[in-house]
Amino acid sequence: MSSAAITDTVAPAGVNWHSDAMKARRKARYAADRRLQIYGIIAITFALGFLAILVGSLTFTGHKAFTQTVATIEIDLSTAKVDPANIGEADWRGIVRGALRAQVPDMKRSEERKFFEMFTSSAPFLVRDAVVADPSKLTGKSSFAIPMADPVDQLAKGGISRDVPENQRRINDKQIAMYDQLVANGVISTPFNWGLFFNADSRFPELAGLAGAISGSFWSLLVCFLISFPIGIAAAIYLEEFAPKNRITDLIEVNINNLAAVPSVVFGLLGLAVFLGWMGLPRSAPLVGGLVLALMTLPTLIIVTRVSLKSVPSSIREAALGVGASKHEMIFHHILPLAMPTVMTGAIISLARALGETAPLLLIGMNAFITSPPEGVFAASTALPTQIYIWADSPERGFVSRTSAAILVLLAFLVLMNGIAIFLRQRFERRW
Repeated sequence: MSSAAITDTVAPAGVNWHSDAMKARRKARYAADRRLQIYGIIAITFALGFLAILVGSLTFTGHKAFTQTVATIEIDLSTAKVDPANIGEADWRGIVRGALRAQVPDMKRSEERKFFEMFTSSAPFLVRDAVVADPSKLTGKSSFAIPMADPVDQLAKGGISRDVPENQRRINDKQIAMYDQLVANGVISTPFNWGLFFNADSRFPELAGLAGAISGSFWSLLVCFLISFPIGIAAAIYLEEFAPKNRITDLIEVNINNLAAVPSVVFGLLGLAVFLGWMGLPRSAPLVGGLVLALMTLPTLIIVTRVSLKSVPSSIREAALGVGASKHEMIFHHILPLAMPTVMTGAIISLARALGETAPLLLIGMNAFITSPPEGVFAASTALPTQIYIWADSPERGFVSRTSAAILVLLAFLVLMNGIAIFLRQRFERRW
């Protein structure tokens, strides 16, 4: 039997599928389907385009922060009369300046101040710390990498044009000439800026890094996870498996759903009033930041856990109870292990959201100027979002590229955490 005959046998009485009217209706439906697909492709193209513009602009601005202009000089410490038993008391400022002065032998004495301003003001401390870490450098010549000051770094990276009039740039013509002489001597190089990841914050862009912010984010997320994960799972299990269905539990469920949509700044105000004002916990500490982030992520984690528990087929519950398992054995030995991949995915996504929050951390003071990474949850600290806020508010031009670089680092952590969540879901998720 032909397809036309089959169509005619199942068609309602009085309907001719092959009439011109029905063909026009089918054509209109197919055209609507194609338009919907086109609209979807256009929407995705726009989204990817805006994302490419965002990442491209950040990369264009921030890639310069991943390299640092340095001057590599040799210092003969065997003639510096440094006491190995008291290295910190040596005249490191004079030692470093003498080694730098030797790089431009024809420099006039009146030009020395401007010459030394071309290098970071912390150069003596960097050389001292390197010698303290390796006292064998006192026995002869050793090479030391001295970061150049921000204006010279900007000049080397093309951020300052030589064609601009001298009174409109932060580096004068004589300093540019001395910089060119250092380049000709092979002293200047631009290696990868490991200090961006291993240095703490600093007032000088050439020394500022994200070590303190990364440590602060780690401790805050650790506190957040240790609090929100067990409490969120326990609350979800009780509401889903044990709580009676009445007005009280309905009210709790409504409030949990509402809290999941509350702006994060509200949780910051709550932390400011309760944890700092009433409980007296230390300001700017990762402990307080973790508590605030835990309050913010708890509603989402409870909702995700309840949904994952509901997704487990009821036949598994019935089978566990049928072989004599108690209700808590049924939950912890069968239901929760099967739901755990989805729970872990929700927890990681919640932590990724917490990692990028700025407003609650600003309200509890995690935007202080901290020059060393925190040693625990009670030490003053910053976090990656608040460090970005601090650098974006800085007037120094060198912090512009470092702000974009810090955003790229934060985005990399977010992509990594979401990638882990996707991997766990695809690797362990069970489909029923």
